[in-house]
Amino acid sequence: MSFYDRIKGRGWAETGREIEDRTEANVQTALGAVRQGGVDLDHFLSLLSPAAENHLEETAAIAHRITRRRFGNTMGLFAPLYVSNFCNNRCVYCGFNSNNSVRRLALSPEQAVAEGEFIRAMGFRHLLLVSGEAPQVVSLDYFREIIGLLRPLFSSIGAEIYPMSVEDYRSLIGCGVDGLTVFQETYNEGAYGGYHPGGRKGNFQWRIETPDRAGEAGFRRIGLGALLGLEDWRVEGFYLGVHAKYLMRKYWKSQISISFPRLRPAAGSFEVPRPVSDKEFVQLLTALRLFLPDAGFTLSTREPAELRDHLIGLGITSMSAGSRTEPGGYTHPQSGGAEAQFEICDDRDPETIAGVIRQKGYEPVWKDWDEALS
Repeated sequence: MSFYDRIKGRGWAETGREIEDRTEANVQTALGAVRQGGVDLDHFLSLLSPAAENHLEETAAIAHRITRRRFGNTMGLFAPLYVSNFCNNRCVYCGFNSNNSVRRLALSPEQAVAEGEFIRAMGFRHLLLVSGEAPQVVSLDYFREIIGLLRPLFSSIGAEIYPMSVEDYRSLIGCGVDGLTVFQETYNEGAYGGYHPGGRKGNFQWRIETPDRAGEAGFRRIGLGALLGLEDWRVEGFYLGVHAKYLMRKYWKSQISISFPRLRPAAGSFEVPRPVSDKEFVQLLTALRLFLPDAGFTLSTREPAELRDHLIGLGITSMSAGSRTEPGGYTHPQSGGAEAQFEICDDRDPETIAGVIRQKGYEPVWKDWDEALS
């Protein structure tokens, strides 16, 4: 049974009611299960519930211990390289929305290399390629070309680009891409179409089956995420955790990681329908860590510096730093060029963030893997 079939068999509203109905006794049972070494789906529902809000200090302490035990005292660092903000989709929350009258740019191979060299000079050896969904502008051949040029500069290259077929993903792997990130945005199929009224991204099933195609293709890393602020974060968190668990079991050779993107201001007039507070954010992160002790957790510069600093010890294993979210943003910052996907919040330089990581007792890792060593 595919994950899409599984998600269809469990109603969104029904899951929300299950979470809301959890009691203090249910939460105590879940915490007891953690101490005994095993959290099942029922326990996970309890950890996401309003009844668990008064136990954040305890769950945070447990999440800290689990993360240190499984991942040590290291913190991976990476930077995104946006190669294009052209997009065929009309996602209502995104600055790249094709209906937005924004400045568009697709980097030439030479411009992409210049951006890559700038990122490398900041110390990074782990790069994430990002683009809007416009295959007519940034084709598979385009990605193959720029990956070939960037590969000598970086030990690890990941991609956060439009969904592709298994065969196309294998082609990217052959060029040197070892990781794929794809956000489902929301797992609420009933609401999904309203947020994605135009473009291929409006196909819920095609989107949600993308991680499966990535697993079949053989990516070393597969990243998931739900866009926090669209729908009920507690229910999103449940489906996100279940999706990650499913992938970890089925594609056990791939490392599964989760990102926690909260909606940020962007071009357009979209207003966040269900804002997620910092306290709720922490509850989601720690509940997922207790349920998924072996999953990587990634935190972006969407979040404010103070919160990012506090979350270093609560489950996060990888962070972006010094990010620019527009094509050409590193070599030509604030030049009036292409529009950014969203406003970043933590604008500290990478070395400053690395210093904070060290102060917290962790070691920043600029290079976490090299194909030559595998």
